[in-house]
Amino acid sequence: MASDPPPDDAATAPAANGHGHGNGNAPPPAKRPRAVISAAEIRAEFAHHDAAVARVNNGSFGCCPASVLAAQARWQGIFLAQPDAFYFHGLQQGLLRSRAAVAGLVGAGDVSEVSLVDNATTAAAIVLQHAAWSFAEGHFARGDAVLMLHYAYGAVKKSIHAYVARAGATVVEVPLPFPVASADAIIAEFRAALAVAKEGGRRVRLAVIDHITSMPSVVIPVKELVAICREEGVDKVFVDAAHSIGQVPVDVRDIGADFYTSNLHKWFFCPPAVAFLHTRKDDPIASQLHHPVVSHEYGNGLPMESGWIGTRDYSAQLVVSEAIDFVNRFEGGIEGIRSRNHEKVIEMGRMLAEAWGTFLGSPPELCGSMVMVGLPGCLGVESDDDAMRVRTMLRKDFQVEVPIYYNSRRVEGQEMAKDKSGDPVTGYVRISHQVYNVREDYERLRDAINKLVSEGFTSCKLRPSEKGREPALGKQQQA
Repeated sequence: MASDPPPDDAATAPAANGHGHGNGNAPPPAKRPRAVISAAEIRAEFAHHDAAVARVNNGSFGCCPASVLAAQARWQGIFLAQPDAFYFHGLQQGLLRSRAAVAGLVGAGDVSEVSLVDNATTAAAIVLQHAAWSFAEGHFARGDAVLMLHYAYGAVKKSIHAYVARAGATVVEVPLPFPVASADAIIAEFRAALAVAKEGGRRVRLAVIDHITSMPSVVIPVKELVAICREEGVDKVFVDAAHSIGQVPVDVRDIGADFYTSNLHKWFFCPPAVAFLHTRKDDPIASQLHHPVVSHEYGNGLPMESGWIGTRDYSAQLVVSEAIDFVNRFEGGIEGIRSRNHEKVIEMGRMLAEAWGTFLGSPPELCGSMVMVGLPGCLGVESDDDAMRVRTMLRKDFQVEVPIYYNSRRVEGQEMAKDKSGDPVTGYVRISHQVYNVREDYERLRDAINKLVSEGFTSCKLRPSEKGREPALGKQQQA
């Protein structure tokens, strides 16, 4: 059962006017013992999901159980009943409670190192905005490099170009192989791209590294890549770990990046939208970071700036402790959930690959709770638009929700993988497994694809005719 907001004089409270800095360590929320959750209780927690849909896409938007939604609704009611009291007496201490909970989850040294923001894209904007100012103010030389993975999230790639490329940075991409055979292959490509970034004595000012890439989904050996950046003199490392917390272990001090962000609404059962940005408190740059929405707390530190950006719904950021209560109802807590999700998604991925005569896009050790599975080559997925149209058809005609990836890029020398019929595999599904999923969800996806293959379907049948040609759907944005 979720708790009400703590009283005004709670030990976690900052200054009563809502403008205290809250830089001390707050005590973690008390754990309330509870019986291990049953299958019936899991179904009840997610009864608001559309039962007609096979939802194997937790990765894009996450999920939130009914008990956490109820806690969020209580916060929303408190705000609506008396906004002034909420803003000036409840908001900051509630946010501090959530920040302290996050600090404990990810191994932060102090609650002051954790800022709550809407999503990882906002965290990226905070880091990249600072880099852009560094170019504009002459701290970085025009032409200095920013390194990113080719498979960086689309919105973050655009932010890199909107902020730092526009300010004068040279952007260098790491062309990761896919399908990927091992972590060593990723490390080798990263070293090669870093050498390119440093050509001619160029300084590498920032490396943006995904912990788990979105599309295609691959767990990146992020600790090793951060260590390489340190060895090679890269100024700062930003880890975009939008999918990480709840999917893989996270220890920010062990990983060692300068900035680390992850969403809590994807794999940690919070409502949208809430994420955290971790910055080491001993790094002078921490005081130079600012929220892109400037409000009354500007200059009082990023945690405070992020916690007061005008009149908005903060309720998603106030229920982190209740999400922790939910995961602790499962055997082994979040570690148990991660382990079971990983085992199940690999099992389901292999089942699909066998049924379709294909393969997984990466070995199990490079998967979390998401797996890429090759589609039969005869489906003829030849573009991002094809992938999006097939995804839409599966939603509308088969009630299956799953992202589809078009493998348009291949590292030089890497042959296109083929299915058992000898057809090149250009399309992949990204399946997720979360606690609400059942085997029947994946069987419905299996049977839908098998039906399309048996009927001789190809993606070109969904393309518009030249006469009434629709506008291009564009590069699909996967979350």
